[in-house]
Amino acid sequence: MRQPVSVGEMITEEFLVPLGLTQGQLAQAMGVSRKTVNELCTNRRTITADSALMLARVFGNTADFWLNLQQRNELWKALNTPKRRARIEKAKPIAA
Repeated sequence: MRQPVSVGEMITEEFLVPLGLTQGQLAQAMGVSRKTVNELCTNRRTITADSALMLARVFGNTADFWLNLQQRNELWKALNTPKRRARIEKAKPIAA
């Protein structure tokens, strides 16, 4: 199973490039620092509820779009990182 598209890749490839925007312009539109946008674009920062709402407002989509994208990536990483997967698989259901 392939890793889902990352938030940074989505911002860059599906929004910034086609719209001809720079990270600085996006930062200004969002009301955040350029460093914040750069960290989102390079996947060094995760989407928060606030950043999802700002991106949704700027690009005319929904906060759920951004949060779901983040969540899909986090779940994929948890299930596809051997050490994390082994830890998860140690969990046992509680008998009712």
